[in-house]
This record gives sequence, structure tokens and C-alpha cells, in this order.
Amino acid sequence: MKRREFIALMCAGVAWPFAAMAQQAGRTYRLGCLLPLTHDAPINIAFFDELRRRGFIEGQNLAVDYRTYGLHVDLISEYAAELVKARVDVIVTAGDVTTIRAAQQATKTIPILAMTDDMVRLGLVASMARPDGNTTGVSILALELDGKRQEILIEAVPGLRRMAFLADANFTTVATLDALQEAARAHNIELSIHRIAKGEEITAAIDAAKASGAERAQLFGVTTLLHLSSAHYGPRRGAAPAGDL
Repeated sequence: MKRREFIALMCAGVAWPFAAMAQQAGRTYRLGCLLPLTHDAPINIAFFDELRRRGFIEGQNLAVDYRTYGLHVDLISEYAAELVKARVDVIVTAGDVTTIRAAQQATKTIPILAMTDDMVRLGLVASMARPDGNTTGVSILALELDGKRQEILIEAVPGLRRMAFLADANFTTVATLDALQEAARAHNIELSIHRIAKGEEITAAIDAAKASGAERAQLFGVTTLLHLSSAHYGPRRGAAPAGDL
């Protein structure tokens, strides 16, 4: 799915509960956001641009209560409770199962639009066709995507024998790591995994990856990419998922 199609799908999910509400002249819709990236992140700018195209304009008929948790996963439940207290009409959230669960525990009535690896496999909804409850969303199937990225990296570097996987510990599942390890072994490649829980751990993780003899590195987790690009290369509008060490 192309990024534009994905953003359009997310916006359609937000617009649906708004459209279901009684149409009143001068009504202001309240959108609650519980997200890992800041309001001005490129993907979020595109998200609000698409909402504007659909007639929901921030500062006019749309009020946004925004909570950025980044690497501070300990604040997720608190932020979810704040959005419920603010009486938002819809909550948009993204992250691992812990993030979505926090929103679900905070409210059983406010519609929740979530983005995560696999909504059904993680037990967040009964099915995508009939999600039940107040939660629906988009499954990005990250496990499949990361496996494909690993295949591409291996094919792009003939003779590769050691590689590293830098993983955001807050969002990477054990299943993902096990699958990548198994795939690496099938290609006779030694894969070292380095989990990053906080931004200040990135430098140590890169040093450890280099010390392991890894020739290439693969990254997982949007917050890891965000902090990695800011800490080592200055602000950038994105980063590659794999590359040289």
C-alpha cells in the first residue's frame, strides 16, 4: 500500500464516526491523538492535510488534543486518560499492543482508530471485518515487511555474513526477532540483535553492533529511526531502514 493510500484509509476511519454524529451548524469535532511522533512529523502533516481535504480543518471545525509519547511509554496510560477526560470524539493511536490496550482500557465508548502490526493476531479486535467493541484500524503487518527488507538487504550485499538488527524495544515483538533470526540462519548469516529502549542508548547499540563485526544494519521502530536520525545526522525527513555501519 502506498503512503498516500494508507493516509487516506486512516482519514476515512476518522471521518466515519464524525459523519455518524448529528450534523450541527458550527459544530467543532474533537480529535484525540496518542502517537509516537510529534504533530509536525511529515506523516502527521500529510494526515492532517488529508483530513483538511475531507472538510475537517484544524482551528475551524476541528479541535485536536495531541499527546506525543515518543520513547516515554510509561506516560501512555496517563495520556490516554487525559484524552478521555477531554471528551474527544475519536482517538487516533499507533504503536504496539501496550499502546492500543491503554486506549482501550481508558474508554469503552469513544471510537478508537489504531495502527499497529496485526490487530487480529494481537487480540485487539475480533476481526477486521467485524472488529466489535469501539476499536478498529489498520494492520501494517510489520513482521512481513521486515522480513522482506531483510531479504532485499541480503540480496543487495553478496557475501554478507554478519548483520545487525537495531530494534526499538518498546515496539518490537519476540515473534519478529525470532523470525528474523531464523531467516538469517537460513542464509548462513550471523544476526546480532540490539534492543533500544531509550534515545540515549542508540550510540551504545551502534557501537555494540560494530563490535559484533556486523557489516550492515537493519532498523525497526519509528521512534528508533526518529532519534537515530536526530542524534547522529541532524534533523531529517526520514531514514533508510537498512544500511552501512
